[in-house]
Amino acid sequence: MNDTEQEHNVPAEKGRGTPRVAIGAVVAVLFLALTVFGIMLSGPGASPTLTAPSTPASQSSAAGTVTAALPPVSSPRQLSIESAKIKVPVLPLTPTESDLATQSLVPPETLDGYWLTNYGTPGAESDNTVYITGHSWENRDSPFNRLSSDVEVGNTVTLTTDQGTIDYVVDTVTTHNKDSLKDSDIWNIVPNRLVLISCYTEDLWGKNVIVTALPAVR
Repeated sequence: MNDTEQEHNVPAEKGRGTPRVAIGAVVAVLFLALTVFGIMLSGPGASPTLTAPSTPASQSSAAGTVTAALPPVSSPRQLSIESAKIKVPVLPLTPTESDLATQSLVPPETLDGYWLTNYGTPGAESDNTVYITGHSWENRDSPFNRLSSDVEVGNTVTLTTDQGTIDYVVDTVTTHNKDSLKDSDIWNIVPNRLVLISCYTEDLWGKNVIVTALPAVR
């Protein structure tokens, strides 16, 4: 969008309800879509809205067994996907009580990644999926644009945290219609799974790109 602020719908943290997050864009046109329990982003000039599920997702029976030695649970600071030339700072994004009540959130309009702190934290003893979102831009290069074009199954994703680094292996790269993302199984609780969400560059208004990854086996 052109100098237009977008909204994010953010789902509520575990045990507090279901907030929603929608993300906006600036300058060139920026997009993101995510729903913690369902978040979605819209296209140019619009305020994306996110529709989160009315009840928390259940623990997934497919939660992967982490065989790698992981550092202690701690905040993520940097996201890297070398094969896609993505290397961005990761900043915490914590919805306020007001955000949760209104199910809307306006994240900073930057090229950085944002970790949704009311879900999982990466590392040993993690009890939920880790969600990181970032804006995709129209008419401007952005690291998160490359989730749509340059990330493939088998690629390595590295999270640098306060306690060390964690390598993940991408197991799916998919797109979801924004109006049905809230029903996706990406909201299932899978400890130590990583989910990256942005707008799909081929359909900024209608779809999100979702990358899921699990800790690498060492």
